[in-house]
Amino acid sequence: MAETSSKTKYYVGVDLGGTKILSGVFRNSLECVGTAKLSTKSQRGVPAVIERVARCVREAVDEADLTLKQVAGVGIGAPGAVNFAEGRVIFAPNMEGWKDVPLKKGLEKILEVPVFVENDCNIAALGVHVAELKAKPKSMVGIFVGTGIGGGLVINGDLYAGFNHTAGEIGHMVLDVNGPKCGCGNKGCFEALASRTAIFQQIKAGVKDGEKTLLTDMLGDDLSDMRSGDLRKAIRRGDKFVDKVVEGAAEYIGIGVANLVNILSPEVVVLGGGVMEALADEMMSVVVETAKDYAMPGTMKGVEIIASKLGDSAGITGGAVLARRGTK
Repeated sequence: MAETSSKTKYYVGVDLGGTKILSGVFRNSLECVGTAKLSTKSQRGVPAVIERVARCVREAVDEADLTLKQVAGVGIGAPGAVNFAEGRVIFAPNMEGWKDVPLKKGLEKILEVPVFVENDCNIAALGVHVAELKAKPKSMVGIFVGTGIGGGLVINGDLYAGFNHTAGEIGHMVLDVNGPKCGCGNKGCFEALASRTAIFQQIKAGVKDGEKTLLTDMLGDDLSDMRSGDLRKAIRRGDKFVDKVVEGAAEYIGIGVANLVNILSPEVVVLGGGVMEALADEMMSVVVETAKDYAMPGTMKGVEIIASKLGDSAGITGGAVLARRGTK
């Protein structure tokens, strides 16, 4: 049970995604004392989603045996371009109708608690940097491989947002101009080559072309219920086709890492997101070797490439860090 002394400050971190909302209540020490999870249901419209975020916050606070009066601030990561100063979501591509949404204002009206809004991958990078790496590296690149690929940049100890507050769109580096079409409209983006969506599409296309895989025995011919964990199981049972597709994605991640090391020379590159969480053992050695092959001579010296251990909680942890910083 969470302590309820009036001196103890609590912060809520929220990870707002296209399919689910996660929230967590954290002490000042970033120890998590309660979580909640809801489906997003973005088809119900923007006001309904904002209400669901508020509900998810309340449920996490209740789970921690606290009240909203004990919460100093809420930090939320939204999946898209965000105007941090105004707390507006400029555009969220995977959320119906999310253009120029005053998320901070809407949530503060319902919760009566200060709210801070940032891009979801920036927040995940912040969570990894502060909670997992204890804010030690002066520079860090976070690459989050999930449904898409997102990134966050820490430069001189702070999140780097760039001129238009859109820095860190790592998933839209073009790695192959003749590659598959990306959701953003370009061809051959990093995301279109190595995300969970890209891996699943390659596997489904291969099965259609007659490739043999254990996944069809496990899940049926249409593979509609495929998850990242299924790929791990198939590889560990000796599935050569799935292994080849996953290795190809890992090589592209390695090329992406090499590009970022060449450009930014960070101390640490952290890989996170659902795909890395499920397949780190299968992918990391290929990622590291490929990155070394493609990086300029000397640029990799002393650079650490690691898989995050925070997994799905990177976003909510970063949200709590954001709220803690904003309310100091």
